[in-house]
Amino acid sequence: MDDHTVAVDAVRIPTTLTFSEVFNVAVPFIDRHVCEGRGAKMAIRDAAGDVTYAELAAAVNRAGNALTTLGLGDGDRVLMVVKDCPAFFYLFWGAIKAGFVPVPLNTLLRAPDYRFVIENSRAACIVWSPEFAGEVEPALAEAAHRPAHALPAECEADSFADRLAAASDALAPAPTSADDPAFWLYTSGSTGTPKGGVHRHRDMVVTSQYFGVDTLGITTDDSHFSAAKLFFAYGLGNAMTFPLWTGGTAVLLDIRPTPESTFATVETFRPTIYYGVPTLYAAQLQALEGASPDLSSLRLCVSAGEPLPAAILERWRAATGLDIVDGIGTTEILHIFISNRPGAVVPGTSGTPVPGYEARLVDDDGRDVAPGETGNLLIRGRSLIAEYWNEPERTAAAFEGEWLRTGDTYRIGENGCYVCCGRSDDMLKVGGIWVSPVEIEARLIAHPAVLEAAVVGRADDDGLIKPEAWIVLADAQTASEGLSEALVAHCKAGLARYKYPRWLRYVDALPKTATGKIQRYKLREGG
Repeated sequence: MDDHTVAVDAVRIPTTLTFSEVFNVAVPFIDRHVCEGRGAKMAIRDAAGDVTYAELAAAVNRAGNALTTLGLGDGDRVLMVVKDCPAFFYLFWGAIKAGFVPVPLNTLLRAPDYRFVIENSRAACIVWSPEFAGEVEPALAEAAHRPAHALPAECEADSFADRLAAASDALAPAPTSADDPAFWLYTSGSTGTPKGGVHRHRDMVVTSQYFGVDTLGITTDDSHFSAAKLFFAYGLGNAMTFPLWTGGTAVLLDIRPTPESTFATVETFRPTIYYGVPTLYAAQLQALEGASPDLSSLRLCVSAGEPLPAAILERWRAATGLDIVDGIGTTEILHIFISNRPGAVVPGTSGTPVPGYEARLVDDDGRDVAPGETGNLLIRGRSLIAEYWNEPERTAAAFEGEWLRTGDTYRIGENGCYVCCGRSDDMLKVGGIWVSPVEIEARLIAHPAVLEAAVVGRADDDGLIKPEAWIVLADAQTASEGLSEALVAHCKAGLARYKYPRWLRYVDALPKTATGKIQRYKLREGG
């Protein structure tokens, strides 16, 4: 693939991707659309207005030039604490086109978290939306390393918006290669300190083609709405790279996704594809009991972040008539690499490997497990990170040659689909037998009184590990001793009897990362 001559219709690009010696990924994702006649088409839609592909290309060039005038050098990092809005696109792609490295950050972090990333990344520049100044500015004041340039995105004097408006809209792409660093994504920090995953120029092409086109079947006619935010690897693909790869349209929501806000967005902008996470689907199902939003524009729903319980899928089907295509992806691999397929969803499974990826299940000694047995999931493909920034030991621990250890435990069912058994460090051994917390959680969620559930291991009086369930009820008023007995009986009736939870705790909410992943380690520590 040549960076200046990408095929007119991305859907026709073959599954085997090749890259020219000089390749800047901003060219096929941004520049080519005007050349191919899509300049007047809507690239981005949100509550503030629409942005055409021609306007997007011009703004990206201005952003790249604005960064260049700051005096940044090749490969310098540009931290982004930016909400889901067109400015995110301008800054991200402008940095890449100019030869810098954008680093989108979780917008829900607190000052100590930002301070860690500022120091760890050694960034030359940081840009933030005004909404996040209360956490970013104290982090900057306390950080041992301060970026040479710290700019609010808008609304203040000498903001990045001011510099962008004054910059030229002509910019030649930096002469990078497909294997050069293009952007970083920090891990969510669900366990341990965040790590900066270094992604290459080729990676967004790989995920957009292999999962977006070859697996989901997206086309230029699709409009994409993601409840998962752009700073999250899942959301970055859903709401930015997938629509830009095919010449489709991105629909953005710059506030917290709730059932009400997501339903309103679907009704207003009429997207064809919706990307959510299991916890939000559960909340939306609860809201659907008293509301009837118009979801008729949707042809496809997608889920990732946590395994989708079969009960939620079945309830969603009954309520909306739509399937949810569930899969697994990671920050390190950028997007989904094992997935169900539209029209062929197998409830309770992650599906099968996406084109372009290979999967292995191995035991703790690295040997392939026998068919039907659980094993640690390893993945090989062309979108894997090059390294964790400045973390050689953690990089070495994550890789086995070309294979990445995902940290997930899986088994392959009789139908050939991969079934998640939880994180490798979340698995429980009860009575000498491995137990998947995901299996118990799925059974609990199948009970009508349960909205969400998380299962962790807890030592009994003898020091033996047994399952403990943390439960969010659909209606808090239903909590009672009788309910606990009913839930235990429900688990015993549907699971091997040793898998039932010995303790049940009722809480208002489960601790989660900003991307919706349950932080079971916090529950193991007592909540």
